[in-house]
Amino acid sequence: MASLDPYYSKRDFGVTKEPRGKVVRGQGKHRFVIQRHAATRLHYDLRLELNGVYKSWAVTKTPSLDPAVKRLAVEVEDHPIEYGTFEGTIPKGQYGGGTVQLWDRGTWTSQTDDPERDLKRGSLKIVMDGERMQGRWALIRLRDRDEGSGRKVRHNWLLIKETDDEAKRGAAGDALAKQVTSIKTGRTLDEIAARSNKVWNSNRSTDANVKALKKTAAPKKKTAKKKTPVKRAAEKAKHRA
Repeated sequence: MASLDPYYSKRDFGVTKEPRGKVVRGQGKHRFVIQRHAATRLHYDLRLELNGVYKSWAVTKTPSLDPAVKRLAVEVEDHPIEYGTFEGTIPKGQYGGGTVQLWDRGTWTSQTDDPERDLKRGSLKIVMDGERMQGRWALIRLRDRDEGSGRKVRHNWLLIKETDDEAKRGAAGDALAKQVTSIKTGRTLDEIAARSNKVWNSNRSTDANVKALKKTAAPKKKTAKKKTPVKRAAEKAKHRA
């Protein structure tokens, strides 16, 4: 049974604007969303709807359209379906602090009749129908490595483009890296950060953040100068004349 307890435990909803959400039962939909996330490192959060939550992975680089290129995808906690519309800045000091951009969305279907079984076995093959991600893709789980006593075990996967009409070889496979704006608002990460009234972006220094905010801030309106008593008297005399 899907649970959002790990998601809740990592966040202070009195501080972050991320949605609290809940497990959505009986939807039967297979939506997906990918959020470009400028946290400690820039990465892509892949979320696939299954059993009322988003099963989630942090993909370390832009997904590649080249079947020969494998992208590391670190499995993270399930997210609520409401997270699929979230775009903004998570405050510094909060889990995942940094700016979140809605980079892609759409629906997915399994290439088999039992995606839950495939997920447990560590080989999930899907067809994506998004605004940017299309065609057949595979998520393949790697063997868990011993991180040492007391350390959290990370479940690492590989995100791989399968050979089909949407696949591209060589340099052409990096085409998705050129897509740097939000499909929701058309804004860049810096513009989203400024709109969120935040100057902090984890990939930049404090000075760079302040300068970026000043560039995107609306120009101040000029206030009319107050007239002195002498000027007011002169204007009245001119009007009477």
